[in-house]
Amino acid sequence: MLWNAHAPALCSRFMLNLRREVARLAGVAQRKLSTVVKVSYAKVAEYQRRGLVHFHAVIRLDGPEGNTSLPPNWATVDMLTDAIRAAAARTSVVGPELSGETTTFEFGTQLDVRPIRTADFDGGTQVTERAVAAYIAKYATKGAEGAAGTLDRRLRLIGELAQWDIPVHAETMIRTAWDLGARPELADLKLRSWAHMLGFRGHFSTKTRTYSTTLAELRQARADWQRAQATPPATGPDETSTLVLSHWAFSGIGLTPELARLAAAVAPPSKRTGVALGA
Repeated sequence: MLWNAHAPALCSRFMLNLRREVARLAGVAQRKLSTVVKVSYAKVAEYQRRGLVHFHAVIRLDGPEGNTSLPPNWATVDMLTDAIRAAAARTSVVGPELSGETTTFEFGTQLDVRPIRTADFDGGTQVTERAVAAYIAKYATKGAEGAAGTLDRRLRLIGELAQWDIPVHAETMIRTAWDLGARPELADLKLRSWAHMLGFRGHFSTKTRTYSTTLAELRQARADWQRAQATPPATGPDETSTLVLSHWAFSGIGLTPELARLAAAVAPPSKRTGVALGA
């Protein structure tokens, strides 16, 4: 339970150390790293069968403008691989003190680093862009209820467990998280609020802004699509176009003879030609 509760902080610390390792290997000051290269990533959290969380991440080095610019020549796959391994080895998070002992959380030895090749590289590989998208989608759609057989909603009372048919192992972990949540020294972990997630309180998927499109852009695209579907199709001419109905030409000034006689007949006496106004 405590590992799951500290896993988000451990992953965040790893990304911080990764940037430091990239700067160290490149011989660049940490404060100037973003001016020459950016570390972009997308990661998802997955529950193992035993209920513990581990991470899958796609990590990339971009130019200073993000995914629209190329990284410098020294930002190679081998350099990034070495930085990832070094950052994982040095990353740790100090946990709470329990029974007089201070707990510390680190990554294990199961670290699998594989390069991703695209059409921009020669030679090719089995790991393609399509495979990366499927890889992330696979683990982004897996939750604790699918892997460990636990719940997909929060518990208000521990007695609610009786109405759910879940494996004994998952129930034991939930009850353990609930009991640990009552300890004052663990209050900041909010284990009771996250007991249904086996203590894990992080996001199942996170990424840097420069890795790909943002959630704001996706929401705007979805809103635009829904607005277009709700708008009835136009049946008349396009309002932005100019519709020519006829051709106009100058004819002249004044009245036609018929209209001139009609105007003289209906005009008042004071306006008629040849009528005297005085004796």
